[in-house]
Amino acid sequence: MKKIVDLKNSELEKIVKEEIKHLYFIKNFRSATAEEWYLFLKSYTEPKTGGAAAKVIVHYDLQGNRDVFINTTLIFDDPKLFDERLYPLVYAIADEVVNRIVGYANTLLSVHAGANSYSAEYTR
Repeated sequence: MKKIVDLKNSELEKIVKEEIKHLYFIKNFRSATAEEWYLFLKSYTEPKTGGAAAKVIVHYDLQGNRDVFINTTLIFDDPKLFDERLYPLVYAIADEVVNRIVGYANTLLSVHAGANSYSAEYTR
C-alpha cells in the first residue's frame, strides 16, 4: 500500500498564485468609521455585470484612543468561488485582502462565499 506523502494540489497552487498576482482593489466608499472596496480578480467576476468578483467592507470599531479593532467582511459575488474544491483559493484571497487592506491590526474577518464561508481572527 502506497503512503500519501504530499496532499498539495499543484494545479490549484498555480491558480492561487495567478489570482493573487493579478488581484487589485478600487475604493468605492469611505467614512470616518468604514471603507468599502471592490475586489477584482483575473478569472472571476460578478456574473450579471462582469464587474468586481467581491466586495470588502472594513469597519473600524474605535474603543477609546488607543484600542482599535477592525471588522472586515469579504463578500464574493462570483458563484464559481462557492465550489468547495476552491476553498484554498478563497482562503488565500481573503488572507491577501487582510494583509493588503488591513495590515497587522487586530481583525475579525467574515468571508461569505457559499459553502466556502468562514470566520477568522487575526491578532498581532
